[in-house]
Amino acid sequence: MEHITLLLAIVIVTALVFDFTNGFHDTANAMATTISTGAMKPKAAVAMSAVLNLVGAFMSVEVAKTISSGIVNEAGITPEVIFAALVGAILWNLLTWLVGLPSSSSHALMGGLIGATIASVGISGVNGGTVITKVLIPAIAAPLVAGIGAYLASRLTYKIGKNADQKATAKGYRAGQIASAGLVSLAHGTNDAQKTMGIITLALVAGGVLVPGSNPPMWVIVSAGVAIALGTYLGGWRIIRTMGKGLTDLQPQQGFAAQSSAASVILASSNLGFSLSTTHSCSGAVMGAGLGRKGGVVRWSTATRMFVAWGLTLPAAGLVAALSELVTRQGDWGIAVVAVFLVASSAAIWVYSRRQVVDHTNVNETDENGVSDGSEPGVVTAAIAAVTPPPAGVTPDELKTTIPAPAAASSENGPASPAAV
Repeated sequence: MEHITLLLAIVIVTALVFDFTNGFHDTANAMATTISTGAMKPKAAVAMSAVLNLVGAFMSVEVAKTISSGIVNEAGITPEVIFAALVGAILWNLLTWLVGLPSSSSHALMGGLIGATIASVGISGVNGGTVITKVLIPAIAAPLVAGIGAYLASRLTYKIGKNADQKATAKGYRAGQIASAGLVSLAHGTNDAQKTMGIITLALVAGGVLVPGSNPPMWVIVSAGVAIALGTYLGGWRIIRTMGKGLTDLQPQQGFAAQSSAASVILASSNLGFSLSTTHSCSGAVMGAGLGRKGGVVRWSTATRMFVAWGLTLPAAGLVAALSELVTRQGDWGIAVVAVFLVASSAAIWVYSRRQVVDHTNVNETDENGVSDGSEPGVVTAAIAAVTPPPAGVTPDELKTTIPAPAAASSENGPASPAAV
């Protein structure tokens, strides 16, 4: 570490800041369904997730190798390029956190790295084959595989337990949720913490501290694991609300199915070295589980906004990173300008977020439509909910708590207006 320059130290600190934002941005992936179904108290859930994220960071370095020597060519990459990439990724993470959208921190990092590299050395600096096989294809396949798996698992659990006592089985599935949530947290540590390890390793190679192809040093592994664990403990409550209540309403059986499916996909990808988006996997699993229960629906208005954010992640982070790289190449003053811009923008987003605070005390609150993000359930969703028979063993009172009431329902002020109908 004696050869680390001031610029390289700034890059490393910025990478750990990204890791921290990754932690609170992706806490929802592991704990949203556990919190929304009441299987665990919010603070206890994020504490368990933080510990297991830290443990997972030490289990593998395959994804770190993909980041440090697979996505872009190490030759010609400078610490300034990596700094610019991190700026784009951090700002996208904070913006999507502000609006409560579960976008991919992984793709924000990939987009930032690709954008800054293209701005610095051109398109030849990007390994297109690796991007397609280990980033883009998994981005499409992961939510589909996790969603289908969660859908089938949910259907199977309801079929097996259709004659069982609902309260007794709910307790068992809550215990299963806690175990599966722990597995998702462990998987998240093995996948996402490594991305920061890979970025720091790439920066050390670019700065001449390590030779190309090196594995992450132990101090890099430890610092990345601690940073993501701290971010996870703080909890990304806005995104937890969207994942737990905004996409669909889950019962314990569905929560267990969703988390088990997502964990399987994430762990398999980590073993193969795929830079998988845990957000895509978990979101797909939640939607699949939501559709796996008779009478269960997905709020497609929220899902559509989430899909748009997924599509914008790579280009948006890449554009910010490319512009930042153009400024940082001007020298020390350029690096200072970008650093001030990052700090000022982050502070502004934080101050704005305080206008409507979401934390562990109100993360499960919903509006009069049963929606936690303020969006309407939509005409199609309401129609499906109205005509679909409830699952076996679910009483009308329980159904009211899981399916949003139509906007046309009468209120204390009288019947709904014709416009609402």
